[in-house]
Amino acid sequence: MEILPGVEGACRALRQAGFLLVIVTNQPDVGRGLVARETVEAMNTVLVTALGIDDVRVCFHDGYSPCECRKPRPGMLLDAARTLGIDLHASVMVGDRSGDIEAGHAAGCRTVHIAWGHSEVLKVVPDHSAPSLQAAVDWILAL
Repeated sequence: MEILPGVEGACRALRQAGFLLVIVTNQPDVGRGLVARETVEAMNTVLVTALGIDDVRVCFHDGYSPCECRKPRPGMLLDAARTLGIDLHASVMVGDRSGDIEAGHAAGCRTVHIAWGHSEVLKVVPDHSAPSLQAAVDWILAL
């Protein structure tokens, strides 16, 4: 596991500006039996410790599950907002996949797409597109 260059500083800048940092992630390989849940949880622990993440929400279901937590559905965002008292309309969902942007829109967040290499076509238009997390954070902090 490698944390990309610039990510730690970008997270630190958001925390210093008063943002809560919440990871919402689909991990369908757990539901498919390809990766152990404990492996994903250990990786999340590393991220929480290294980056000062406030909370991690994970959907372990595969892509065929009708669950409400799997992005592009907004269930993980809505649940985090209820639990942590987050105003989703004052929040920004940052992600590198179409499902991230769709979930953010569905939850009422502003959205930033990190355009760094996935070839999928976005199904909704993000509020901003950036080449890196640091560039996304620069835009967020300028709001």
